[in-house]
Amino acid sequence: MIALGLVLVLSVGSALIYVRSTPFGAFPSGDRLARIEQSPHWHDGEFIVPQPLWIDGWNATIGSFSGSDTSSPSQALDIVPTDTRLFDVPPATGLRVTWFGHSSSLIEIDGSRVLVDPFWGEQSGPSSLLGIKPFYRPPAALSEIGPVDVVLISHDHWDHLDQPTISAMAQWRDTTFVVPLGIGAHLERWGITADRIRELDWWQNATVGSTRFTSTPARHNSGRNPLHSNEALWSGWALQGPQHRVWYSGDTGYFQDLKQIGERLGPFDVTLISSGQYDPAWPDNHLGPELAVEANALVGGKLMIPVHWGLFDLAPHSWTEPVERVRAEARCRTQDYLALVPGAPTEPTAEAVAAQRQWWPELPWRRAGEALINPTVEGDPDQRVDIKPCALGGP
Repeated sequence: MIALGLVLVLSVGSALIYVRSTPFGAFPSGDRLARIEQSPHWHDGEFIVPQPLWIDGWNATIGSFSGSDTSSPSQALDIVPTDTRLFDVPPATGLRVTWFGHSSSLIEIDGSRVLVDPFWGEQSGPSSLLGIKPFYRPPAALSEIGPVDVVLISHDHWDHLDQPTISAMAQWRDTTFVVPLGIGAHLERWGITADRIRELDWWQNATVGSTRFTSTPARHNSGRNPLHSNEALWSGWALQGPQHRVWYSGDTGYFQDLKQIGERLGPFDVTLISSGQYDPAWPDNHLGPELAVEANALVGGKLMIPVHWGLFDLAPHSWTEPVERVRAEARCRTQDYLALVPGAPTEPTAEAVAAQRQWWPELPWRRAGEALINPTVEGDPDQRVDIKPCALGGP
């Protein structure tokens, strides 16, 4: 019995030490914490989700063990390396997007180069044993992409904030990091000096060069440490250059203020909207494909680029299902969409939309009616938003 107790104490102690290791980042303190405590979204030691998130615990657990036979590629994907020489010439239209998989993207907007939720790591997680490996390696080396003007982070979940990637950027001395409140603590621990970090609350903005970055609300959560959650804010981002406007949703479920984002900061020439990693058992955490198309309409997006898919197995659906359902919904609603090829620098023009090609394989996928994402109202499963997809008779 004594031996068992000793093993338990040592195990708990080791776990507590482990979650304080470098990849887990740091908690806000001092002046940073004092500023956070002034936020209207901070209450009793954490950031509050304005519309609570509901999870069907039983079905979510079942789904995490069952999944899909096609939730990851069955063979290596033929990802063509990025022709980085294209970056030597500014985009003719002033706007170009390069998607590296999941949400990791490079946005070139009116002379500014912005790297969004960059992921160049070996796994989404603290180690190879406690992480999810990407389907493919990045199609370009990080050194071939940077330095950039701005690194933009949406929140601190492992698939969006990668410690090895951030640490490698410490040498980019002229790069500014624009992040939600609280994330600066992680960055400083990983080698980014405080003078290069701009931390913002929702609706606050910072201008870097000729581009203004505004933090926009999101219905999500945050946390890298299982013992601490929501100690850093999560957000989407509006980018406003002299000639173009772009909105990146970050991770979000559906919420009413999406329309307000468009009214205050839109319309947007391009939107990058989280479209994958969803399940009916947790309908409030992520939009899912059909509501991503709806969100594009609400914020006034002229052209939608689906992101948050195609790199990780994080949900019990086919890895190609998100883009198939986005395509079906967008076509039904006659909305323009552009499914980017990983690593291919693309100017989001009408010609690019017409010429886009399917780079992913044909796999079985569930239609909207087979796995409907129907978010709750205020976290109450008995009250649903009930926005019907176009294929089911909706708008």
